[in-house]
Amino acid sequence: MSRYEPWSLLQQVERGLSQNQRGLDTAERVEWSPPVDLVEEAERYVLLVDVPGVGPHDIEMTMEKRLLVIKGERGAVQEGLKRRERVSGRFYRGFSLPETADADAITARCEDGVLEIAIPKKTLDQPRKIEVLAKVA
Repeated sequence: MSRYEPWSLLQQVERGLSQNQRGLDTAERVEWSPPVDLVEEAERYVLLVDVPGVGPHDIEMTMEKRLLVIKGERGAVQEGLKRRERVSGRFYRGFSLPETADADAITARCEDGVLEIAIPKKTLDQPRKIEVLAKVA
């Protein structure tokens, strides 16, 4: 019997937040890494990824062996600027999801420069009592 510890699951996801370059093809170059907030709700995890200037068609998400990968590209800014602070180019983030994450039900939407990824939690098997019957002769 294992004990349900929600904080350990949250820590697993948070560890995945720092694994930015795992699984990248060595030929791929990443110019920036979008910041991410993680919210744990009763029935789901929510990742909020800041991707200003990136449209939904410029984002690719894949899921393989509990590794959620988000990558894409933000177009170059205008030429002739006096000062350039905004980063453009390819980005990548990888997230190791806990076993309780329902990978088949992940949804994502991009609005106002924020990619919101909803990861539902699987319902955990609840302990149940098993009746022991006497053998009838």
